[in-house]
Amino acid sequence: MTSKQDQKEAHHTNGVVLPIVSGSIDCLSSPDREHLVESSEFLGPEVVGVEVVVIESRANAKGVREEDALLENGSQTTESDDTSTDRGPEPRSPLKETSFSIGLQVLFPFLLAGFGTVAAGMVLDMVQHWDVFKYVGEVFILVPALLGLKGNLEMTLASRLSTAANIGQMDTPKELWRMIIGNMALIQVQATVVGFLASIAAVVFGWIPDGHFSIGHAILLCASSVATAFIASLVLGMIMIGVIIGSRKMGINPDNVATPIAASLGDLITLALLSGISWGLYIELEDKAYVNPLVFAFFVALLPLWIIIAKRNPATREVLYSGWEPVIIAMAISSVGGLILGKTVSDPNFAGMAVFTPVINGVGGNLVAVQASRISTYLHMGGMPGETSEMAPRKCPSPCSTFFSSDVNSQSARVLFLLVVPGHLIFLYTISSMRGGHTTLTLIFIVFYMTAALLQVFILLYIADWMVHWMWGRGLDPDNFSIPYLTALGDLLGTGFLALSFHILWLIGDRDTDVGD
Repeated sequence: MTSKQDQKEAHHTNGVVLPIVSGSIDCLSSPDREHLVESSEFLGPEVVGVEVVVIESRANAKGVREEDALLENGSQTTESDDTSTDRGPEPRSPLKETSFSIGLQVLFPFLLAGFGTVAAGMVLDMVQHWDVFKYVGEVFILVPALLGLKGNLEMTLASRLSTAANIGQMDTPKELWRMIIGNMALIQVQATVVGFLASIAAVVFGWIPDGHFSIGHAILLCASSVATAFIASLVLGMIMIGVIIGSRKMGINPDNVATPIAASLGDLITLALLSGISWGLYIELEDKAYVNPLVFAFFVALLPLWIIIAKRNPATREVLYSGWEPVIIAMAISSVGGLILGKTVSDPNFAGMAVFTPVINGVGGNLVAVQASRISTYLHMGGMPGETSEMAPRKCPSPCSTFFSSDVNSQSARVLFLLVVPGHLIFLYTISSMRGGHTTLTLIFIVFYMTAALLQVFILLYIADWMVHWMWGRGLDPDNFSIPYLTALGDLLGTGFLALSFHILWLIGDRDTDVGD
């Protein structure tokens, strides 16, 4: 039998500290037995204690398969603890939620978002009588495109930061500040460009039907749109960062609260800024015509600075290059929805539709943004976009698998869908109590309105389940690509279904249009 001193010396062979494996050789498997024989022949028959050490040395040279298995199952060593901190149970824990916890976390921001859309509708009803809205009619075309920025930019930012927080990319102060600075610079770039493109679209859409073009009004639209988009994105971006950091510290899943809060404040802040800025620039248009181009030039001049900051940040560099397609297409879709709204509301018989449009569009967009953000976070925990994972099993789900399966995303889809009816009832009662709109809340009106809202949200949640998985399979990050499409589609579906409901109500005799006058 080898002495303890001999074992100790063998344990430190070649200056490498190796564990001693004690026990009978007979317990080893065949491959290990062969390695043992090779070691015996090399060292000689008298060195018995070293044989096992050589086995361990050869195993270490191959990568220590046994230790790797232990590490994968969560060993108690310091090194494995550090690894699990970055990729282990802590980022995955937010997904262990019940239907009740999901509903409880979503309920408050969902109601807050709904009341924000109600307030935005009341503000729009008031400011539509201002001179700038009367004499520069293209400002109305800007409204849906700029309100859509909450889905194109702020909700995308909230989803991106929520995912980063859930997978542990914002745990240290250095990572946190890198994410904040890069993402704030990125949304300023996107807001400036999208604001300018929205103003161009408004000028074109206003010029085509009338054939009248005013250079002063065009510059006014550009300055108002860019300034509104820039300031609104700056304010909302800072609020989103605070909400996400606070949610993580309170143990709340940011996916459940960040996007609805972005939506709740987005409509109201954006519409108030657009109204105030356009009104102020319209006053200066006659006496100080140079103010409008100066305002526009100031915000455009800041664009290179934001581009440089976003380009230097690895977290936002990819979005800076590849994130434009969904934002621009979503803006175009929202503009089409705005044209439909304008044509419908211009008919006095459907004047009551205006106050309900921001509500139905906002609720649908809020709910689908929560679902898309949750699915994206779930997929990110299994790897990177484009990687095959058990978490991304399907690309074209059926409605049954979307709403009635046992996985966590189907569970949240059911919870979000069940919030539609009680939420809209609260918002309709709020509008009625404030004597807003031009339609009496009769039973038949509520039935048609709820049908439109339920159909809108059902389609959006199903499309979100398909779109997020499809984008993931193509190597696209759903946080950057899915929400702009989904919220813009929500605007289009909500406006279309609501207009259809008002047309049917008119045909069957429900023609009460003087309420609130």
